Amino acid sequence: MKAIQKYTEQELVALLKQRDPNAFSYLYDNYAAALNGIVRNFISDDQLADSVLQDSFVKIWNQASTFDSIKGRLFTWMSSIVRNTAIDTLRSKDWKNSRQNVELTDNNSEIAADNALNIDAIGLRKFVGGLRDEYKMVVEMCYFDGFSQSDIAQTTGVPLGTVKTRLRKALLELRSRIKQ
Repeated sequence: MKAIQKYTEQELVALLKQRDPNAFSYLYDNYAAALNGIVRNFISDDQLADSVLQDSFVKIWNQASTFDSIKGRLFTWMSSIVRNTAIDTLRSKDWKNSRQNVELTDNNSEIAADNALNIDAIGLRKFVGGLRDEYKMVVEMCYFDGFSQSDIAQTTGVPLGTVKTRLRKALLELRSRIKQ
């Protein structure tokens, strides 16, 4: 039977910086569950969450030499790596493309139909239709078609800052029209 090794945070960091595989095993055994909880706050898909956790531990291993105990605790540093990895995954084009290819179930199509009816029922399309063409385009792409601002900029060839400005002005104009 193997003796259970325990490390202080300083010892663990020193061994990780020396690339000690036993220290990494200890790190994984003692922190994986907590870090997996952070991943699950962002990603519900089991396979993707496991992949993000694995990628995070690879980053932790590769970046262990950059950890500075003066700036914070080891767990805080690892948590930020995990959180950033999860966010980067959600922002990636591969993930967005995989979400577009998800098969629509009957339930999903009902939800989409309900949302379309709600938008039409409150007359929102009528208000959007009264906007200037460049405002109408960005609002429809963003809120009706689900494009991000950067996707709109890339698709239309309009600079991102211009897309953001047009969207903001359009929303302000819609707000004033709806309040009347």
